[in-house]
Amino acid sequence: MVFSFFKKQDKKMPERPAARPRAPEPPSEPPAPAVVADEQPKARPEPLPDLEFTPAKAGAVAPAQSLPKQAPLTTDSGFTIDDFDSDDFTESSVMGVDVNHDDDPLQACVEQVVVLYANGQDGAARSLLETFVRSYHGTEGRRFWLLLFDLLQATGERAAFERLGAEYAEACEMSPPTWSQASPVANPAAGSAGPQKIFLQGVLTSEGALPITQLAKLIEKKEPVTVECTKLVGCDDEVAGQLADLLTKARKTRLSVALGGTDVFIDRLNSRLVAGDAAHEPSWRLLLELLQRHGTQDSFEERAVDYAVTFELSPPSWEPRANGVAPAASASTVRQGDGAYYLSGELKGCRFEELSAVIEASEHPVLDFSGVRRLDFVSVGQLVNRLAPYKAAGRDIIIRSPNHLVAELMAVVGLNKQARILVPKS
Repeated sequence: MVFSFFKKQDKKMPERPAARPRAPEPPSEPPAPAVVADEQPKARPEPLPDLEFTPAKAGAVAPAQSLPKQAPLTTDSGFTIDDFDSDDFTESSVMGVDVNHDDDPLQACVEQVVVLYANGQDGAARSLLETFVRSYHGTEGRRFWLLLFDLLQATGERAAFERLGAEYAEACEMSPPTWSQASPVANPAAGSAGPQKIFLQGVLTSEGALPITQLAKLIEKKEPVTVECTKLVGCDDEVAGQLADLLTKARKTRLSVALGGTDVFIDRLNSRLVAGDAAHEPSWRLLLELLQRHGTQDSFEERAVDYAVTFELSPPSWEPRANGVAPAASASTVRQGDGAYYLSGELKGCRFEELSAVIEASEHPVLDFSGVRRLDFVSVGQLVNRLAPYKAAGRDIIIRSPNHLVAELMAVVGLNKQARILVPKS
C-alpha cells in the first residue's frame, strides 16, 4: 500500500491581497520633553558685546557702587591720583555704573537725557531735566540738577543758570554751582580736538607722510597747531622740503606752530649734513628753520654759512623771534604744562587716531575733557575702541573733568570700565 506524504487540502487558503505602498505622511512634531517640576531651564549665555559701537539705544545703568581703594598712580608731572581726589577732583559716580535696564528707573531717566543731548536735541533734554529735578529729591534730584546746570553752561544760557540757583539751594540745601567764564560754548574750535596736535614719528617718507598733509591743511586754515617730534627719527629730502616750507610759511605769517621734542631730531639732522655735500638741499633748509626756532643765533649763523658755501647762495639771516612763535617748546608746554592731553569743542564723528601716540608717550596718560561741550555716540564708541586694548594690557588711563552730561554718556557705553573718570568737585 502506498501512502502519500502530502495530503491534498480540500479547501484552499484565501490569497492575501498584494501590499500597496502607502503615501508618506507629513512628519509629526516630536513630543515635548517632560519637564521636571524642580528643574529650572538653563539660561542661555549672553553673547559678549562687540567693541564696534553703533548709535543704538543703550540700556539704562545701575546705581553707582564704591570702588576698592587703589594704589596711588603718579603722573608725568609728579602729582598723584590722590591729589586729584582730595583737592579739586572726585571719582565720578559713573565709575561704579553697570548697564542693566531693569534695575534702576532713575538711571533710565539719566540715560534718556544724555542720549538726547548727545544727538543734539538740547531742548528735549532740558525739558526732561526740568521735570526730573522736581520729581526726584535729595541725592537723586541733585544728580539731575548738575546735569541741568551743565546743559545751561554748555549752551551759554547764563540768565537761566543763575535764575535756578536759588531753587537749587532750597531743594538740595547746598550752594549752587557758579557760572564758569571759560565756557566750552565760547570755544571757536568746535568739532576739533584742540589745541590741534600733529605727531611725527619714525622715519617719514613721501609714501607715508600723512601727518605732513594734515599739518598743511591746518596751516592753510590758519589754525594754531603743535607738532610733537619726540619720536621723530628722520625723513627723506622730499618730506624735509615740505616741512621746511610749511614751518617757514607759518613763521612768516605769524601763525602759532609750536614744536615739541625737537632737540634729538636737530642733532641727528645736524650730524647728517656735511658742508660741501650738495645732495640734501631740502634737509638743509629744514635744519636752518629748526635752528631759527629752537637754536641759538650763533649755531644758526654757523650752519647758514655752511649752507651758503655748499650751494653757492647768499646765506639766510637770523630773524628775531616774533611773539607768535614759541621758542623751544618742551613736551610739557605742548601739553599745557601738566602732562595732560587736552580736547575741546563738540566732538562729532571723531576717530581719536592721535591717542595711540599720546598714550604711548606717557606712563600715566591723562585726557582732559574740561573744554569738551558735547560728545556724540560715534565718538564715544571710537574712544572705547581706542582705550580698551590699553586697559586689557594693564594701562591706567584717566579722563579728567568731563561735564556731567559727557561723563554720564561715557558710563552708558561702558567707557568707565576702560578708564578712570574724574569730575571736578561741585
